[in-house]
Amino acid sequence: MTADEEEKNMRGDEDAMARDMSRRPADAMTTHAEWGAGDPRLRVTREDTRLEHPLALDVTRIGSAPGNELVLDGADSVHATIVHDDRDEYVLTLHGEGEMNARSEGDDRSEILRTGARFTVAEWTLVFMREEYADHGRPYGGREGGELSDQPPQPERPDYTDPDDEPGPELEVKKA
Repeated sequence: MTADEEEKNMRGDEDAMARDMSRRPADAMTTHAEWGAGDPRLRVTREDTRLEHPLALDVTRIGSAPGNELVLDGADSVHATIVHDDRDEYVLTLHGEGEMNARSEGDDRSEILRTGARFTVAEWTLVFMREEYADHGRPYGGREGGELSDQPPQPERPDYTDPDDEPGPELEVKKA
């Protein structure tokens, strides 16, 4: 990477940081933000590539197949899926080989993604990002809200379901 490219990346990171801080509500006291809030996304890197992929859909398929929402060279056809569930959580299921934060028991290689959660797909490293005010694993606005201090329990999570919605089809993914 040239010095000009490195400087451009650093400016991009500074712009992203300013954008993120401007989105955080000043009075964030719980992590029960609006449905899908906090700009959920994946930072995807490989030795020669860096990109961000927004998690704008309820199901994101990751792999080498052209129909996937995130296509990565060298991965299985559907290597992983991320489902935005009815509790406003993003749940990773790793179908192919790779590392993940959670230690899986049995065949279930799934985990709820929290800000900074890292997993691998082939030669790719993916990191889940979501502003802490919306990441349900960080009560009271995340670290800025007083991590490691005494905090009262936050209120129950809202019901994010829409009574007019009909249940969608079950997602079935077969290993390649």
